[in-house]
Amino acid sequence: MIKELLIIIILILAFPVGYFLAYFCKEELVSGRKWFLSISILGFVAGIIFLFFNLVSSLTCFFISIVSFVSFCKSYDKRFTKN
Repeated sequence: MIKELLIIIILILAFPVGYFLAYFCKEELVSGRKWFLSISILGFVAGIIFLFFNLVSSLTCFFISIVSFVSFCKSYDKRFTKN
């Protein structure tokens, strides 16, 4: 029970980290859209694959996938990027 709760808390913390990184890297958001999407998809697929082998590696891949997906979503927000 505690292990599952800890996993959920760790993955929820990926969202504020994604917003934090997007805030400090506003200049790179628009030019890095294709990379954010690629990293997000690759991290999600790798997370599913590693889920069968190693839980820690799987959580790391899911965390990276969520962080890059938040950056990808924020790159389309015109008020956020202010180009």
